[in-house]
Amino acid sequence: MDQKQDVVRLPAERLYLEELEVLKQGDQETKPAGWQLSPKAVLTFLTGGKVKGVPITPKYIGNKRLVEMAIATLLTDRALMLIGEPGTAKSWLSENLTAAIHGDSGKVIQGTAGTSEEHIRYSWNYALLLAQGPSDQAIIKSPIFRAMETGGIARFEEISRCASEVQDALISILSEKTISIPELGREVSASRGFSVIATANTRDRGVNEMSAALKRRFNIIVLPAPSNIETEVEIVRKRVGEISTSYELKASLPEEEAVRKVVTIFRELRSGVTLDGKEKVKGPSGVISTAEAISLLTGSMALAGSFGNGRISEEDIAAGLQGAIVKDEEKDRLVWKEYLENVMKKRGSTWRNLYYACSEMNN
Repeated sequence: MDQKQDVVRLPAERLYLEELEVLKQGDQETKPAGWQLSPKAVLTFLTGGKVKGVPITPKYIGNKRLVEMAIATLLTDRALMLIGEPGTAKSWLSENLTAAIHGDSGKVIQGTAGTSEEHIRYSWNYALLLAQGPSDQAIIKSPIFRAMETGGIARFEEISRCASEVQDALISILSEKTISIPELGREVSASRGFSVIATANTRDRGVNEMSAALKRRFNIIVLPAPSNIETEVEIVRKRVGEISTSYELKASLPEEEAVRKVVTIFRELRSGVTLDGKEKVKGPSGVISTAEAISLLTGSMALAGSFGNGRISEEDIAAGLQGAIVKDEEKDRLVWKEYLENVMKKRGSTWRNLYYACSEMNN
């Protein structure tokens, strides 16, 4: 069996291996130390284009200037922080940036309440430590430690989920570009090309505020939600197609009208006003992001392929909408019912079947 089919999710450097190889072959620009592609080739990989007649699929659909700023940051001694609402492709951009620059996006720290300073610096294999004492063999290197040794990029996901004192362990690493190992009486200095890309969710603001000292070590780029419905529809269609292929879902891709309806509902609930600006709507308690829309439609494909005729029905979409919107049972159910009655019901025949299916699910 093809090795690609043996894993649930391939890292970006393997998923887009052919594109990266084409870009390497056609890249005539100067490459920074430790980079496998020039900055312009990295930009092409991320925003799309054509190299030697081979199409390069866009990985990030949005403001190209933001991508240029992110790449430029990684050419300097500054680390990069991507901030945005849930579902604004922070992690996706971080992964693909790292894959394009170094061909290894796997040096990742996932920020949680349980993340400790050892996850950022290093820890010990205590069996070896007791048997041999402190030694290089007994060190368990963190992703940042390994990135420093190889001149790679470490990714720190959801950094604001970590305790503030844990976050601050990064300050000396980003300032001095070294990790001190007092047990061995030495320091590890970063090789050229080393950097850190962190992501932070604006919904987590106030959970563990980052210190001003840490923020000064980063160039911060805010990734906005898709600016218009056309962009969001394009993003959703592209990702649903990629995910359905990866999971071999036995259903046809959703028609553009279905995608547009889901995106319209999400944008209106997210913004608190209908697209025409004529009516205010209440928003649910949960996150109504582009990523949720993608998940909803892939779930609808799974339903249609497994229990339907292979084509997404209004009932499949209604089931997905119910799960995505109604998180707090009572409050969200009322918000959703109000939207159905005051907005969707009034949209005429093209929305009627979806309205009936959603109303039945919400009762």
